[in-house]
Amino acid sequence: MAEPVRVLYFYRTRWGAHAEFVDLFLRNHWPILREQLASGRFLEVTMEMPRFHGDGRADWDLLVTIVYRDWAAVEEHSDREIALRLYPDQDRFAAEERRRFELLEAHWDVPLEGHPLPA
Repeated sequence: MAEPVRVLYFYRTRWGAHAEFVDLFLRNHWPILREQLASGRFLEVTMEMPRFHGDGRADWDLLVTIVYRDWAAVEEHSDREIALRLYPDQDRFAAEERRRFELLEAHWDVPLEGHPLPA
């Protein structure tokens, strides 16, 4: 049986742009992720932010973790099809997504591979 795959998506927003980025993420991207949860492609999606500002590193200020059903689900690309169905005004959707990424200083994905510890 195929094992689930956990991928961490890190975002660092530009100074003063965090709230706008989160708003656009929740408005335009979360519904797409929610559809993929409902379809079974994703097993879990979580969003986390550091509780306190200025831990000294500031590498990221938003973390989204997606647990995919398996590696085949990671390689599947259904976002576009879902976006076309959910957002009839594709010009507005594209403009808001473009804006969401303009608000970033950095973004990176980290697929994790589990390594069981000995008993």
